[in-house]
Amino acid sequence: MTTQDPPQSIRLDKWLWAARFFKTRQLAIEAINGGKVHLNGQRTKPGKTITIGSRLSIHKDSLAWEIEVCVIPKQRRPASEAILFYSEDEASKSKREQLKEEQRLIRASAPRPAPGKPSKKDRRMIHSFTGKDR
Repeated sequence: MTTQDPPQSIRLDKWLWAARFFKTRQLAIEAINGGKVHLNGQRTKPGKTITIGSRLSIHKDSLAWEIEVCVIPKQRRPASEAILFYSEDEASKSKREQLKEEQRLIRASAPRPAPGKPSKKDRRMIHSFTGKDR
């Protein structure tokens, strides 16, 4: 193996960090230990080596990915390149997009608190509504 050849395997936590699923390797390790990442359908450890063709199931917050590893990177790359490290199932992608849309609609319909404290006019309206003089 020469120095120019890409690696054939990599630690799971390092791959998750390089593919930008997690901001730090420590967060990736915590997710793996917490059972949020499965390798080929089974729980695993952060130091487990993965190769091209490995299937990962990743759960982060309320989102989920079902992916297959396509590239073993030498180093962390920009997000535009990192999405090329894996291929995602269409069912997984559509389910995640639908969930994101539902969450967006829920946030849009939720009442928003007024920014800051009430103005003098707002206080007068509150006092007239509640019947308080002051």
